[in-house]
Amino acid sequence: MHNNTPEHAPLRVLIIGAGFAGLGLAMRLRQQGMDDFLILEKAAESGGTWRDNSYPGAACDVPSHLYSFSFEPKLDWSRRFAPQAEIFAYVQQCVERHDLQRHIRHDSEVAEAAFDETQGLWQVTCVDGSRFSARALISACGQLNRPAIPRLKGIERFAGESFHSARWRHDVDLRGKRVAVIGTGASAIQFVPQIVPQVQRLTLFQRSAAYVLPKPDRPYRPFELRLMQRWPWTQKLDRLVQYVHHELRGVGFFILPGMMKLYRWHFFRHLAKEVPEPKLRAKLTPDYPLGCKRILISNDYYPALRQAHVEVVDEAIAEVSERGVVTADGREHPVDVLIYGTGFAASDFLAPMRIRGLGGVALEVVWRDGAEAYKGISVSGFPNLFLLYGPNTNLGHNSIIYMLESQFAYVLACLQRLDEGVRYLDLRPPAQQAWNHKLQHALQHSVWQQGCNSWYQNAAGKHTNNWSGFTLSYRWLTRQPQWSDYDHVR
Repeated sequence: MHNNTPEHAPLRVLIIGAGFAGLGLAMRLRQQGMDDFLILEKAAESGGTWRDNSYPGAACDVPSHLYSFSFEPKLDWSRRFAPQAEIFAYVQQCVERHDLQRHIRHDSEVAEAAFDETQGLWQVTCVDGSRFSARALISACGQLNRPAIPRLKGIERFAGESFHSARWRHDVDLRGKRVAVIGTGASAIQFVPQIVPQVQRLTLFQRSAAYVLPKPDRPYRPFELRLMQRWPWTQKLDRLVQYVHHELRGVGFFILPGMMKLYRWHFFRHLAKEVPEPKLRAKLTPDYPLGCKRILISNDYYPALRQAHVEVVDEAIAEVSERGVVTADGREHPVDVLIYGTGFAASDFLAPMRIRGLGGVALEVVWRDGAEAYKGISVSGFPNLFLLYGPNTNLGHNSIIYMLESQFAYVLACLQRLDEGVRYLDLRPPAQQAWNHKLQHALQHSVWQQGCNSWYQNAAGKHTNNWSGFTLSYRWLTRQPQWSDYDHVR
């Protein structure tokens, strides 16, 4: 039985999650000479997304020079697009170089957090009963950490092995097996080509076809690596060029969605070249505008699907039987192993944690109709709570690390304010309403509103995930807090 007093004296900062967001903020705190913080991580090691997604072929679809911290450059990425193991190693290296290990408490999943307004402290309880208190609470849980398992009839009856791609079972041998993959999103297009050579038969169940474009990937040449080692500014220059190139893609996403038609024409030429078979090509042709869902990049997905022992099934799944998957046309597809490439519960931001703010109000009640936060960071009624990679800060066109670095600067400015004798900062409701009204209005004109369902929206169709503009404008809007938007309680 745990008593009700926290383990330690109140911390200055408590961070939930040791992925890119939590570790990046911790690195910035350490650079400021700040030691009074703790990271609670539910898993046994750090790394977030890049710890969880160890499936074959896992890699980033943002170039490695962009997908790393500006304040912790890595000059020896092996390829233009880094594979998972290399990104995971980079995260470990960040922990080591900034001496963060002693600030991380592993196997500590947060169950609930409640704000105590008399003391101006967040009281946090973990699943194992341990308790902590802190002046500021930072949620760094990300958007893609809870695997979504499809709700299929009879799924529990299946007699073979089954697992989600983000919980890959490396102990299950797929050689000579009949494998079914459900889902054709960003993970599936990476692991399917890797397992096709091993399996006896692969059946891919697709709800809607994805736009898959060529991936401009290659290993860095030895002379390029030597150049970057010798003159690190050349890597910074490459990063800048890639940043500008990606940023310009935003024009087609939210300024001139009509521009996407040009890219779409390119895509159809690419598809015709990659998949000459008319029947298969028809199945792989998307029926919604390009960019409405996440655009995927791969050089080996289409060739893999053309193999004789691979079948793409676009019939709806009726149920799962003991021996396989039954589609709506009554056909049973025999299966030994079932792999879910069905993504994540992306719009349930802080679930399953219970967060209670002023007056004991629960965050899930406030977010009944969909998560929203001012600048993706602050929520009215939840003082001294700061979200990293929160609602509407995901991107379709550039690197999320750039967004995180904008948020770090903003959060650090707020923490500084708390040190200046402010007990708590509470966002004023009109500021949040105005921000979200403007944001949702902008999203109405974006490519994501062109008539498709995607993980960018919640079940009610509210856009909870994506940012509506350029990352540069987000950086400008978060360059410093507008203190008039907050109530300062001393």
